[in-house]
Amino acid sequence: MIKVIVNGALGKMGKVLTRCVNEDKDLELVCGCSMPTGETTDYKLYTKMSDIQESADVIIDFSHFSALDDVLDYALKTKTPLVIATTGFTKEQLEKIKEASKIIPIFHSSNMSLGVNVMLKLVKEAAKALQGFDIEIIEKHHNKKVDAPSGTAIMVANAMKEVLPDSIYNYGRHGRDAKRNENEIGIHAIRGGTIVGEHEAIFAGLDEEVMISHRAQSKDIFANGAITAAKYLANKEAGYYNMDDMLK
Repeated sequence: MIKVIVNGALGKMGKVLTRCVNEDKDLELVCGCSMPTGETTDYKLYTKMSDIQESADVIIDFSHFSALDDVLDYALKTKTPLVIATTGFTKEQLEKIKEASKIIPIFHSSNMSLGVNVMLKLVKEAAKALQGFDIEIIEKHHNKKVDAPSGTAIMVANAMKEVLPDSIYNYGRHGRDAKRNENEIGIHAIRGGTIVGEHEAIFAGLDEEVMISHRAQSKDIFANGAITAAKYLANKEAGYYNMDDMLK
């Protein structure tokens, strides 16, 4: 039985995750951590990771980028493996994660969906094969999402930049002089309603288009991906792990 702490337990994804953890016979939800909302839970809940008394085999973080220091401090202090599924980190925060992974095992992915990570491989191959095509990325999410563009959209762009290193990102093209530049990857964010998550990469050439897309139909796919990552990480040595490592 793998003991799990969920950080961000009362957020939209946190609630889905705690349900999925409770439904998994191999996992035990030890406690959760979340900003206070007045809600009651059937598990022990803390407002700060530093207050947690229980120990666990792994932490799954679906919180907010502003909570990074709190979760890293606890994980480092207790030497607990950490799965980070939160998005919106700055470059400095990403460096903190990499530094912490020298001491504890950390699994980090901006998207825990298996399908999305297959999409990353496909867009990389398309970028390699469709030289000279214009590339645009469109992502859609619900109206409560805080960061834009999504971490997944950046992952898609970064996957293509690996084979097109001279690419320049243009976020939300606008203005009276907004003609597309050479080597540009346009990244556009749409927010509305209850859209779970949609990502599309468009490769536009002369008289033809290639589109690679992924649509999430429920949040369960992200929770189950995080659970798979937690099981993968539980007995690993210190290091920085991601979906590529797990899929291999």
